[in-house]
Amino acid sequence: MVEVTTGQTKDRRTLGIPVPWVYAIAYLVGVAIQFAFPVTIASILLLTITRSISILLLALGVILAVWAQRIFRKEHTTTDPTQTSSKLVTWGPYGLSRNPMYVGLFLIFIGLSGVFTLVWSIILQIPVFYYVNWVVIPVEEAQLRKTFGDAYEQYCKKVRRWI
Repeated sequence: MVEVTTGQTKDRRTLGIPVPWVYAIAYLVGVAIQFAFPVTIASILLLTITRSISILLLALGVILAVWAQRIFRKEHTTTDPTQTSSKLVTWGPYGLSRNPMYVGLFLIFIGLSGVFTLVWSIILQIPVFYYVNWVVIPVEEAQLRKTFGDAYEQYCKKVRRWI
C-alpha cells in the first residue's frame, strides 16, 4: 500500500493532511462544539489546578516538539513523513521516544485545551491519538524499516513508540 516515487511516500490509509493539522482541526472542532454545547468546570480550585497542569503540559509540548524539530534540521533530514529520511536520528528526545514530535503535539493541544477549559477539544484529541498511533505511525515505521533495516529494528527494541 506504500508507493515510493522520487523520495516521496504515499499511503491511501492516511488522510493526506499533515499530522499537525489533524491535531489542530480536532482542537478547532472541539472549540466549535464547546461553544454549541458548553461544558464548564464550576470549582475554582479544580479550574486553577487544571489550568496550572495545562500550562505545564503546553510548555513541555512546545519544548519537546521544537527540540525534536531542531535535531532533524541539524541532521539535515526531513520531518515530512512523505519524504524518505536521510538519517536515522536516535539521540536527544529520540532516545526517549520514537515520536517526540507527535508526543509534543499531543501535549500542546491537550495543554491548550486545558488552559482555555475546552473539554470537547480534549475529548477530540483521543481519536487523533488513535489515528496517529494506528494509521500514521505504522506507515512511517514501514518506510523507516525499508530505509534503515536492522538499525531501525534495533532502535525500536530500545526505544518505545510514545514514552
